[in-house]
Amino acid sequence: MTLLRLAGSASLLALAAVPAQADDLREALVGAYNTNPTLQSARANQRATDEGVPIQRAQGLPSVNVTATHIEFIRQSANAFAPPARNLGVGSALLVPVYSGGAVRNGIAAAKDRVEAGQADLRNTESTLFAQVVAAYMDVLRTEALVGLSTNNVQVLRTNLEATSDRFQIGDLTITDVAQSRSRLAVAEGDLQTAEANLIAAREAYVRLVGREPGELSAPPPLPGLPATVGEAIVAALENNPNLEAAKLRAEAAGFDTKVAGAGRLPTVSLFANADYSDFFGTLTSRFQDLVQREVTANAGVRVTIPLFQGGLPAARQRQAGARETAALEDVIASERQIIAETRSTYANWQAANGVIKSAQAAVEAAELSLEGVRAENSIGNRQILDVLNAEQELVQARAQLVTARRNAYVAGFNLLALMGRAEARDLNIDTGAPLYDPTINAERVRKKLFDWDRDPEPVAKSTRTVDIPPATATIGPQLRPGE
Repeated sequence: MTLLRLAGSASLLALAAVPAQADDLREALVGAYNTNPTLQSARANQRATDEGVPIQRAQGLPSVNVTATHIEFIRQSANAFAPPARNLGVGSALLVPVYSGGAVRNGIAAAKDRVEAGQADLRNTESTLFAQVVAAYMDVLRTEALVGLSTNNVQVLRTNLEATSDRFQIGDLTITDVAQSRSRLAVAEGDLQTAEANLIAAREAYVRLVGREPGELSAPPPLPGLPATVGEAIVAALENNPNLEAAKLRAEAAGFDTKVAGAGRLPTVSLFANADYSDFFGTLTSRFQDLVQREVTANAGVRVTIPLFQGGLPAARQRQAGARETAALEDVIASERQIIAETRSTYANWQAANGVIKSAQAAVEAAELSLEGVRAENSIGNRQILDVLNAEQELVQARAQLVTARRNAYVAGFNLLALMGRAEARDLNIDTGAPLYDPTINAERVRKKLFDWDRDPEPVAKSTRTVDIPPATATIGPQLRPGE
């Protein structure tokens, strides 16, 4: 499956001229994939989630502590038998958990589920970002085309006004005809300013997402794997949508949390060993006998702790965890409902936009023919200037509708792929210049780390800043004839 494979009628788009040297949609997606801060932040947060597994596992592993204490006895009790002046005590303790009621085992299982849920969230972040980039890319193309249409309309209306004024001078038209032409030109000039402002906003949105100026954008490639029916889309979404997958995994993790909470009322068993060294530095004296100034003691044993009464704490924790598990299960159903509704509505929007494209193409052809006829009839006096102005306005509106419908069809098609779980880098076969980011690599890397002083490199931002990119302008390159 590749982004360049022919599939679906929504791929038959061309909103603006294709320049000889142009940025394409694939390059925009690669730029966002490599430099977008939202995606980089989500990856970092996922790496933080990965640490939940070793954190939970550490609670079931042996622990060793050493404590050193130096004491200066400033004032001793008068009844002390052999009061020392100072003491150095060094103690070490080894604790080996043997049984914790299943709290550690279930805690690890919950952490693993949350890691997988986070990976699904990361997939969703990636596909959501790509959908935003596609929308921004198509918005730039659309607004460039609309600026071209508005510019052409202003030029046509300015020419009409000049011709109308000339005909008024020779008495062929009235001052009303001139006023109508001037009014339409003023409105068109205002529409052009609005279109230019929209183009600047679209280009700035592109910079925010991709991290660089859009430049001359080429027409988008065909979309791969679009469904033939809404039923096919629903089945794919329920099987592959990352949001639904994440909700299911969080519900599983909540089930393990309930078991962890219930373990609070069960016995715990652990092994322990202690060793202590004491040094009085020759200050331990007695008039009756010589005392040892240094000594080492050690002990080992088994500790069994049986909770008898904790004021209802473990029961409350288990009820609390159970309620959260119920909420997580409800969230699965809510997510499923949301995905079904969004998939159906997005499919309908995609189909509708494709239908509008066909209607708008027919409208453009009819409006072009109508305008040609009205102009011809006006030249022989059978039509008024207002008829010509209306025909020109209808053509501009039809072309604008066609441009917008093409944009809407492509964006809706991509959003449909995202809902179906088919809009990630791995699905689109984009070449980022390096292996695709794989969150499982870090999860496996940290899962069994035991060294307390094991650290990652110092945190540093990987995304690029846009502060040095010049402000966007409304300048557009050479355009095709509006509507093409």
